[in-house]
Amino acid sequence: MLEIRRLVKHYHVAGGEPVRAVDDVSLIVERGELVALYGPSGSGKTTLLKLIAAVMSPDSGEVRVAGRDVGRLSDREAARYRLRDVGFVLQTFHMIAGLTAIDNASLKLVGTGMGVREAQQRMTPLLERLGLDERAERRMSTLSMGERQRVAIAKALSTEPGLLLADEPTGNLDTRRGAEVLALLRELCRERDTAVLLVTHDPQAAAVADRALALRDGRLVDYAPDLQGDPPATLQPQ
Repeated sequence: MLEIRRLVKHYHVAGGEPVRAVDDVSLIVERGELVALYGPSGSGKTTLLKLIAAVMSPDSGEVRVAGRDVGRLSDREAARYRLRDVGFVLQTFHMIAGLTAIDNASLKLVGTGMGVREAQQRMTPLLERLGLDERAERRMSTLSMGERQRVAIAKALSTEPGLLLADEPTGNLDTRRGAEVLALLRELCRERDTAVLLVTHDPQAAAVADRALALRDGRLVDYAPDLQGDPPATLQPQ
C-alpha cells in the first residue's frame, strides 16, 4: 500500500551544513500491516509524515500510495488525496469542541460532499465498534481524552482510506487508555485491511506493531524495543 523509494529531503540553512531530515529512506508497508516508527525529536519523523501526506515534495525519491506517486500531485490532487485516501490520527485531536462526537466523526465524509444525515448513518456502526454508541450525541468537550481519541480514529477511518498515518496518538493518554487505543487501532486496521504507519515515543506500540523501526538523523534503522522508550544509540543504518 505504501512504498517509499530512496526518499531524500534536506533543508538548507544559511551559513551552515544542510540538515538531512530524510536521508535515503526506503520502506514498504503492506495492507493490514502496522509499522511503528520511533525516533527522538529532530530525527526526521515529522518530515517523513509530511512527505507521505503530500504536504511537501521530496528532493529526490518517491512516495507511492496504492501505486501512485503522491510527490507529483498538484495542490488540488493532494488535497483530495488527504481527504479521501489517507487518514490521520494525531496527538492533538483537531476536533470542534462544541459539536457532538458523531458530528466530528462525520466531518471528512461531509467534506467529500456527502449529506450530514447520510454521513452520520455511515459513522454510527463504527462509533459503536469503538464503544462510543452512548457518547455519540455528546459534545466533544464532555468526553474523556481516551474517548476523544476514539472519535479521532473514527474520523480518520470514515472514508475507508488504504493508509493511516498516526502521529503520537497516545501522547495525551495514560498508560491504560493508551494501550486500549493502540489495541483498537490494530484491530480495526486489520479488519479493514488498512496499512498503518505509527510514529510514537510509546514503547507500548511495539507490542501491537508487526514491525518496529527507528529514524536517526534521517536514516531508517532496525529497532528491537527494550521497552525503555528511545531506540538504542548503537543502532547502525541499513
